[in-house]
Amino acid sequence: MASPDLLSPFRVAFRGVIHTFRTQRHMRIHLYVTFTTLMAAMFFQLPFREILVLLFMITFVLVAEMFNSAIEATVDLASPNYHPLAKFAKDIAAGAVLITTIMAIIVGSLIALGDGQWERIRVSLMADGVGLNPVGRIIVGLALVLVCVIIGKGIGSRGQVLQGGLVSGHAAIGFFLATASLILADNVLVGGIAILLAAIIAQSRLEAKFHSIFELALGATVGVTVGIVLFALIPK
Repeated sequence: MASPDLLSPFRVAFRGVIHTFRTQRHMRIHLYVTFTTLMAAMFFQLPFREILVLLFMITFVLVAEMFNSAIEATVDLASPNYHPLAKFAKDIAAGAVLITTIMAIIVGSLIALGDGQWERIRVSLMADGVGLNPVGRIIVGLALVLVCVIIGKGIGSRGQVLQGGLVSGHAAIGFFLATASLILADNVLVGGIAILLAAIIAQSRLEAKFHSIFELALGATVGVTVGIVLFALIPK
């Protein structure tokens, strides 16, 4: 019997990683975010254990993206024509990547904030002021963003309330929450992570062909504008 090639499985696995990176835009985005996150972690001199947690979450996201790509390729091979079940399988795989990405960003945000920053935010949330507290401003802001999005979709000639339209609701809500996070946390790393999450959400809508770049830019402008007005211009 011929001796088994111990290196062959590693070569096959490496080709799979390279193929995913070359053909899947989301995989390239995840790898760029990974590099940026690790550079930021070293720049801010995070403890070794926290860097290990970040590496674990990053690996979790990359593996989920590779499984998503494999499932999409298998579905396309088995069902080259449109089928509701094929779409359902792809949507589930994409949803798994979204969940892992959100969890990774939440973990990264918790690490970046640190104990002292969380205490400052807690005191700010519980403090009484002339205007609304941060929680109230977020609720009011989400309502204003939704009103602006609905008006924008009504002005446009295509799309529906929950999909498509002149103003992207996903981009508007994402960038509103990112702006609020940046101002409340008063931390560049936290704000950068929040903005990156909003950009990923917007990019997913562009990738799915629900919105154009112009419609996503309008949504982001709405979200950022409402966030600045509520959290930076209106007195506390």
